[in-house]
Amino acid sequence: MSLISIEKLTLDFGGRIILKDASFNLNEGEKVGLVGSNGEGKSTLIDLIIGKKTPDKGTITRAKNITLGYLDQYTTLEKGKTIMEVLRQSFSYLFKKEEELNSLYMKMCEVEGDELEKIMEKTGEIQHLLEISSFYSIDSKICEVASGLGLNEIGLDKDVSLLSGGQRSKVLLTKLLLTKPNLLILDEPTNFLDENQVSWLISFLQNYEHSFLVVSHDNSFLNSICNVILHLEWGTLTRYKGDYENFEKVYATEKRNLEASYERQQKEIHKLEEFIAKNKARVATTNLAKSRQKVLDKMDIITLGKEKEKPTYIFKEDRTPGKVIFKATSLVLGYDEALTKEMNFEFVRNKKIALKGVNGIGKSTFIKTLIGLVPPYKGDIQRDQFLSIGYFEQEDYGSSKTAIKEVWDTFPNLTQGEVRSLLARCGLGNEQMMNVTSVLSGGEKAKVRLAKLMVNKYNVLILDEPTNHLDNLAKEALKEALIAFKGSLILVSHDPSFYDFVDEVINVEDFTLKIV
Repeated sequence: MSLISIEKLTLDFGGRIILKDASFNLNEGEKVGLVGSNGEGKSTLIDLIIGKKTPDKGTITRAKNITLGYLDQYTTLEKGKTIMEVLRQSFSYLFKKEEELNSLYMKMCEVEGDELEKIMEKTGEIQHLLEISSFYSIDSKICEVASGLGLNEIGLDKDVSLLSGGQRSKVLLTKLLLTKPNLLILDEPTNFLDENQVSWLISFLQNYEHSFLVVSHDNSFLNSICNVILHLEWGTLTRYKGDYENFEKVYATEKRNLEASYERQQKEIHKLEEFIAKNKARVATTNLAKSRQKVLDKMDIITLGKEKEKPTYIFKEDRTPGKVIFKATSLVLGYDEALTKEMNFEFVRNKKIALKGVNGIGKSTFIKTLIGLVPPYKGDIQRDQFLSIGYFEQEDYGSSKTAIKEVWDTFPNLTQGEVRSLLARCGLGNEQMMNVTSVLSGGEKAKVRLAKLMVNKYNVLILDEPTNHLDNLAKEALKEALIAFKGSLILVSHDPSFYDFVDEVINVEDFTLKIV
């Protein structure tokens, strides 16, 4: 049975074709991965599917009685509610049924005869519903999913208003998974998960009894969970049966075949045009020239899509600092309470270091303390006096400024042409440059922030999860730039393949006071 049917969907956004005559069916039982470069329109397609946007042309048909669950990062979490209370909202329908059941039990004391029999029949139906829905083990079910996504470590009694953006995303994801809709839609669900939590989510989705549609730039994640790949490129939506590895092979073969057909056709066109040019003016051969022209006019011309341009990231080096850039003495990280044991260490110049560890263990706190944004709970950090630090923070929700103005306001000495050129090198087109950053995709926002890092000179780069949301071309370009950077690097990442070039990997779990 088809859950979602899309026919000849067309959408123009800001003068750019996002979708052109796109058609596909998402069938019951299919596990679909939606892939494409940053800015192609994946999130827009999801907005169309869930009814948040309306297409210019075409139709979207949703199956009757479909339950559609979407991970919306902008959902408001009510201040004063605990994580557990929010997660219990996934079962609000069952709690209402329990209230109805209790009300019927109270009413039994007041009636008799036929009316009592009707109430007893109704209570039996509700009781059966609650039992088959495992209502009486809801809390253990919540704890199981919450544990898999790392919420138990935060504490289910914590007020949701006190959560970080990443923790908030985990609460929303957990709540959605608990509802078990028959079409689950997830947009970049792994961005705030560590390796263990990603493994748990893979297992959950592999065993998910319904269908899902997942947007992700994590190829191995998609390969583990999907049996259909939808590829969005230049407004065209193409469906591939099989996992992500199969998609890559088939797509590469199709591309080679199309390029070969294009070359053959171009040679044929050139021959026809040469013949027509030589013979159309001669009386004896003009009919032959006209015949060739008819062949040329009827030819279905093959066009090749533009090649995606790889971004170019270049980080400029500042003057050389002293040998020891950071020195920690009896350092303890923390806020209201200590998060770590005492640490004594030195970071020397031009060394490249990756920090790893499960989410919530203190990696972001570590680097914020290192550069002075968060004071030490105890102890001291000495910083070389000649440090110039470029910092990429993990979370960014954008603003009401356009991408151009965002960069220009930060660096008013640049010309508009220089700002445009800088953003273009980072992989943004004219449309994205003119959009306010709050409506840009996560990958596009990251590219704006990377553009800012390319303006000044630094001798230390500190990047907190820079690859979240970035497509594969941007990841490759960023990795190359970090390898080429001659200064010091401190990198937080959950992707070992991204930081395989560093000199040292520090596991933050080794000095945390938290139970891992």
